[in-house]
Amino acid sequence: MPRAEHNISRKDISPNAIKVMYRLNKSGFQAYLVGGGVRDLLLGLSPKDFDIVTDAKPEEVKKLFHNCRLIGRRFRLAHIMFGREIIEVATMRGHHDEEKGGHISKRDSSGMIVRDNVYGSIEEDAERRDFSINALYYNIADYSILDFANGANAIANRRIEMIGDPVARYREDPVRMLRAVRFATKLDMTIEPATADPIHEIADALGGIPAARLFDEMCKLLLAGKAEQNFKMLREFGLFDALFPELGEYLANDASEQDLAFIQAALNNTDQRVNSDQSVTPAFIYAALLWPLVESKARELEAESELSQQDAFQIAASETLDRQQQRTAVPKRFSLMSRDIWTLQLRMPKRQGKRAERLATHPKIRAGFDFLLLRGQVYGGELQQLASWWQQFLESSGIQRGALIRETSSDTPKRSSRRRRPRRKPQPKAAPPSSES
Repeated sequence: MPRAEHNISRKDISPNAIKVMYRLNKSGFQAYLVGGGVRDLLLGLSPKDFDIVTDAKPEEVKKLFHNCRLIGRRFRLAHIMFGREIIEVATMRGHHDEEKGGHISKRDSSGMIVRDNVYGSIEEDAERRDFSINALYYNIADYSILDFANGANAIANRRIEMIGDPVARYREDPVRMLRAVRFATKLDMTIEPATADPIHEIADALGGIPAARLFDEMCKLLLAGKAEQNFKMLREFGLFDALFPELGEYLANDASEQDLAFIQAALNNTDQRVNSDQSVTPAFIYAALLWPLVESKARELEAESELSQQDAFQIAASETLDRQQQRTAVPKRFSLMSRDIWTLQLRMPKRQGKRAERLATHPKIRAGFDFLLLRGQVYGGELQQLASWWQQFLESSGIQRGALIRETSSDTPKRSSRRRRPRRKPQPKAAPPSSES
């Protein structure tokens, strides 16, 4: 597609990406803007990242840029750093049955690629791309677009189409199933049947993906303004059960309609915050997703044992987080915050005396209150009243707070102020008189 036939202009591309491509090109290498950057520009969107592909090897790229570092074991990449912006440069990939330059590929027994340092031509690289909408290359040499898999047509028809055999491509990298869902919701596209049909049967293959990588993919799915849609589509394809096995089973068998409504309300709330440029955190999302499961486990433990509510809850929280860690490795800074949000749900009903004032200074009180507010909106009843009280309390100060606390205290049965008379210690009995006296 020559420049006259597409809408991409250099002014829409990051100046740093342009700089990298020109330097590679002037040094005798091919350089193309590739994938999502080209796709989004054709759709009239602003790309989040500008990725580049070249025929230069990673070590050759590093020699050209002093601000470059090489990363990755599965596939070597060059990251060229311009302050906070990172331009990712990849060497064109080849097919796995070839051995080039001493680099070889490797698959495991299921067909998943575990090492991928095989380099090739631009045609081979295009065949290695996942979806046709991502096999588009913007050539800095003449400003044309190379379209190897009818990607422009797929964009026009708003369809997600796998390049090659979908089953084989999903087995090579099961995360492609999550990417199909994410692109479909992000770009308002449909997954064409041949690409969609195998997903349900292969969903369990996600179990072989490192838990840390799955957490990163979940963040992309849940923190980009399409969390509620992604949640529904993940469940539809059976992918959610592969990512959250215990929660998936609970939602299918034991959860109430309100439990599901609460999760969807939390995801919708997150979407609203993202789309209005407010801050969001994985900790709140994970707290909301796992809350119905934690609460159900805690009630069960409390009923079956002599544990207090607090102890039963802490055990349920620990067990739930530990099991989830095995599938999506949540960093400790987020899992600890999720626990804080949960613990605040137990503490916030206890408002008498100085408790409310002390709790209002808790570093996570705002997140805990937002969580309580959502619970009140969905479950209603006393939770809604409690959330309303805390809203008034947090928005007031001084005399108003005192009045709210007194009002709460008056609703709580008071202990008798009469002091209990101490029990008298029994006097030791006198020893019987000795027979000798």
